Amino acid sequence: MEGSYLSQLCNERLRALPLSIPSPVVILQVDMLRTVEERHERMVPYIIRRLLWMVPTLLAMALITFTIMHLTPGSPLDPVADNANPLSPEAQRNMAKQYGLDKPVWQQFAIFLAKAVRGDFGSSYVYKNRAVHEIIRQAFPVSLHLGGMALAVALVGGLTLGISAAVYQNRPVDYLCSLTAMLAVALPNFVVAVFFILLFSLVLQLVPTGGWDAPSHWFLPTLTLALGPMAMIARFTRSTMIDVIRADFVRTARAKGLHERRVILVHVMKNAMIPVLTIVGPLFAGIGTGSFFIETIFRVPGLGRFFVESMTGRDYPMIMAVVLLYGVFLALMNLLVDLLYGVLDPRIRYA
Repeated sequence: MEGSYLSQLCNERLRALPLSIPSPVVILQVDMLRTVEERHERMVPYIIRRLLWMVPTLLAMALITFTIMHLTPGSPLDPVADNANPLSPEAQRNMAKQYGLDKPVWQQFAIFLAKAVRGDFGSSYVYKNRAVHEIIRQAFPVSLHLGGMALAVALVGGLTLGISAAVYQNRPVDYLCSLTAMLAVALPNFVVAVFFILLFSLVLQLVPTGGWDAPSHWFLPTLTLALGPMAMIARFTRSTMIDVIRADFVRTARAKGLHERRVILVHVMKNAMIPVLTIVGPLFAGIGTGSFFIETIFRVPGLGRFFVESMTGRDYPMIMAVVLLYGVFLALMNLLVDLLYGVLDPRIRYA
């Protein structure tokens, strides 16, 4: 009787409130809607500012790269240079005039910027009669595909090793995961590539030794390229997970009687993934723009092989295009990581 009387009294008091006073549930819903709307309103100007800041960054990268290339002794038309045909002095002067290398350096840089804005990076010095943007259009998707698969494998393997090592700290599982990550970092990728070819292709005969025509060709280069990033993600995940596990709010969650799996998956991982996310963007930018050793050993027609050959042949247009491509890709990955911060932690605001 007493409970029903109190309930009736509360209902009468609530009905007696003015209509202008909203209930606590309504207030909470309005505040959440305002928070979401504010985040969207701030996100668009934030993205625009970050994209605008890319312009001076890319200009600085282009200027530094262009200056270093021209300060390095030698010339792409020098007969002594790698991948250069022996030319007479008169032929060199004609070629320099054709490619604009006879002009002052500042004028060459201005001409390059004017063309680069339109997406025209000129013709390659090493690959005759081929435009640089055509080479990038054919090779970059292959490197991006390989890098995306390698990053997926690295994330799955690295998070598994890192979380297992942190949960079972100072136990055999921790030692085994840490040893695996250490070996993956210490071994060069070309050594690992040769070992995988001997094991999976020659001994077990499971996959081909190289190529890019079928999904079976993707296994070895993807696994080899993923080992280094996987080890970095595993070590970083372990250290951040251990720091979060020792936090006060985790001890409070355990004191409330929550299951250990729920504590790890909900409370620990959500806070530990924010620092881990920081290194994923640069890692993807590094492996997504080509790897010379992996693409050469496994005969992958990616961008890494073209970039290294352009460096040895002093192919100025190709070098500038790849460096700027890497700069744009890295800036976009960092922007994406910053946006994902707000998804993992709603307390983060876009300034």
